[in-house]
Amino acid sequence: MRQVKVCGMREPGNIKAVAKMPIQYMGFIFYGKSSRFVGNTGLSDWLANHTDILDGIHRVGVFVNAELDDILNQVHDFALDYVQLHGTESPEYCAELTNLWSFSSVRSAKLIRAFSVDESFDFSVTAAYEPYTELFIFDTKGAGYGGTGRQFDWSLLQQYHGTKSFLLSGGIQPDSVEAIQQVNHPQMIGIDINSGFEKEPAVKDPSAIASFIEQLRKS
Repeated sequence: MRQVKVCGMREPGNIKAVAKMPIQYMGFIFYGKSSRFVGNTGLSDWLANHTDILDGIHRVGVFVNAELDDILNQVHDFALDYVQLHGTESPEYCAELTNLWSFSSVRSAKLIRAFSVDESFDFSVTAAYEPYTELFIFDTKGAGYGGTGRQFDWSLLQQYHGTKSFLLSGGIQPDSVEAIQQVNHPQMIGIDINSGFEKEPAVKDPSAIASFIEQLRKS
């Protein structure tokens, strides 16, 4: 069974419903320009009072060129297990963040580095991030940061020869199972879904996710 990350969650009732699915990661977006931005919704307090709901599911915070202090605070407030960097963060940025956690008693998290891919993307740039990250995500390059709802040419993944495992993202829909089956890469461990499974921004369709995962399991 491939690992599944559901990103862009915000609404408590929807979180509770999606958490019943056999998923491994749930993503929360801390980028103010995103329509799925967590914002000041009181979600951290709700999660703190309902810790059992996400038992066994890794909490992932998605950030775009954020100040390090902001990341440290959100990791603490939301009890994040992973920090996903989705901007232009450099390897030096990653090193500084991991060093802060190494020499501090504050809650730490593992790093995920997301890369925006198009025909001109140079997969060799990922090598410099390997010492600091747990996982990569390959997403579709768009005009701005964050998801585009479009799929990039997945055959480009054959240009990736790194040792770090990755999740495939970008334009995945409920009917994408067959296309995912065609992606044969030794470092691909799962997929990252978001807008293709939404009723509206930040509100996922649990039945669509359940059906998709069931089909994925059979593949």
